[in-house]
Amino acid sequence: MLWKGLDPSSRDRAPERTPFRFTIALLQSSPRRPTLISAEASLEERFDAIFTRRTSYATLDRTLKRLHTHKRELLLVLERPDLVLHTNGSESDIHGFVKWRKISGGTRSDLGKDCRDGFASLKKTCRNLGISFWDYPGDRIKQLGTVPPLPDIVRERALAASATP
Repeated sequence: MLWKGLDPSSRDRAPERTPFRFTIALLQSSPRRPTLISAEASLEERFDAIFTRRTSYATLDRTLKRLHTHKRELLLVLERPDLVLHTNGSESDIHGFVKWRKISGGTRSDLGKDCRDGFASLKKTCRNLGISFWDYPGDRIKQLGTVPPLPDIVRERALAASATP
């Protein structure tokens, strides 16, 4: 879990390097059922302070801006205390991708990042559909036509799932 052992008042790291962990720590430290409007407003002010700051990293700035645009959804837990604050499902979805990124050392360009993300998505989709990842691109390159297009498979399975009671 991202928030284990995290002290939101810790000053050993620059705040812009850990905005996500800091935000989760803020949510964890806030009351699950805020009774005072001022507590919610204070949390929203801190959220704004974190996610509107400018850093010296363009990629981080874009990410912070994107997250700030989703402020309502991210702070929905204040209105709906029954929502869970962990992301175990999401974390397991990207676990393989994170290992791959750490081993390879990342990419050198935005084009490389886009290619890596595209192939990671393709690999995950193939795994979810029970199709060999290597068979799918090989079929497309060799133009064999033995593996149907992924959108067709997804559509068929969605129709089959909606047809079963």
